[in-house]
Amino acid sequence: MRDTSITSIPPEIHLALKLAHPSWQPILMEGLLAMAALHPDYLPDLVLSDYLPTERRLFAAFALPLNAVTYVLVGEGPYPREGSATGVCFMDGAVGALWSEKGLSKPVNRATSLRNFMKMLLVANGQLSLDSTTGDAMVQAASWAQKSDSEIIQTLPDLQNNLVEEGFLLLNATLVFRASVPPVKEAKPWVPFLQAVLRGLAQRADGALPTLVLWGKIAEQLHALPVAAQFPKIVAEHPYNLTFIGNGGMQALFGPMYLLRKRAWGTLDNVKDRLN
Repeated sequence: MRDTSITSIPPEIHLALKLAHPSWQPILMEGLLAMAALHPDYLPDLVLSDYLPTERRLFAAFALPLNAVTYVLVGEGPYPREGSATGVCFMDGAVGALWSEKGLSKPVNRATSLRNFMKMLLVANGQLSLDSTTGDAMVQAASWAQKSDSEIIQTLPDLQNNLVEEGFLLLNATLVFRASVPPVKEAKPWVPFLQAVLRGLAQRADGALPTLVLWGKIAEQLHALPVAAQFPKIVAEHPYNLTFIGNGGMQALFGPMYLLRKRAWGTLDNVKDRLN
C-alpha cells in the first residue's frame, strides 16, 4: 500500500514549503499528497537530482496570499539557467536593469519571453508601433524610459512588484526544470498539484474566481481539468513567440494596467505586506 501521508513527502520539499504564504500551505500539501498518490517515485527522485530552481524556491510563487490572487498567470516552466530560475513564472533572476542605450538591456534580450512581453506592453501603451519593434524604434523607447524625470520602471523587480500588486500569481505548469527531462513529461506529475491549487482558489471564502491567463501549449492543458471549467480564462501563445507582441487579447488585458509605470509601494516585500 502506498504511503500518502505527510511523511511520504521528502524533507527537502517540506522545507521548500516555508517560502509559501501560510494561507497556501494546506492547499499545497494537499497537492503534494495527490502527486505522491499518483506518482509515488516522482518527488523522492526529484530531490536526488539536479533541478531548478535552487535554494528551495520551488514554491516561491505562492508568497502572494491566497485571497490576494486576481489572476493566475501560467507559463510552461522555469528558465533553464540557475541564475534565471527564481520559482516565479517569467521573472528571470539574472535580469536587473530593463533598459540600455540600445533599447532593452542585454539580459532582457537574452530572456526571449521577457523581451517579447516588454515589447507587447510598449505597443499596448503606445510607445511602439507593432510594425516597428526593433532598431531605432527600441532606442527611442528606451531613451524615453530613461529620462531623468521618467515615470517608467527601471528594473525587473519593479515589474514583478507591479504584477503582484495587480494580484498576479506567477505560476508555471511545471515547477521544476531538469535538463534530463523533457518539459512536457516533467509537467505531467504536477497536474494533480495544479488541480489542488485551482480547487483552493475556487473555494476561497470571498467566492471570487481569479482569471486564468494561460501561456503556451503546456499551460493550455489546464483546460482539460474539470475544476478549471469554472474559471474565466484568457489563452495566448507562449511569449517566446514573436506573435505574442501583437496579441490583441494580451494587449487588452495588460495595457490598462500600465505595468511599466512606477508605483508608490516600493519593494516587493512592501507590496506583499500590503496584500496580507
